[in-house]
Amino acid sequence: MGGNEQDGYYCTICGGIPPDKINIKQILVDGKETGIDKLDWIIAEVKKLDLSDDVGITEELLKRTKALNYVPTKKTRDYGEALLKEYKKSGGITGA
Repeated sequence: MGGNEQDGYYCTICGGIPPDKINIKQILVDGKETGIDKLDWIIAEVKKLDLSDDVGITEELLKRTKALNYVPTKKTRDYGEALLKEYKKSGGITGA
């Protein structure tokens, strides 16, 4: 592995991301296992906002997820539902 914390790490053989630096978690989106990069970080960042309504939480989860992952426009609602479910499983407090 080459690189450093500032510039990022890369595989010295293929130039890709080293396997130990990949942080992708699988969740069910519309019944299909879907990888979301940095999901734990996304959830932690939204928890810091101390939001109490599901709509606001879902919007913030989607905003951060879209910044780091591809979310098909037609599946935005499905992703939002799946992300909110994962947020609740992680101990996030939600309202109505």
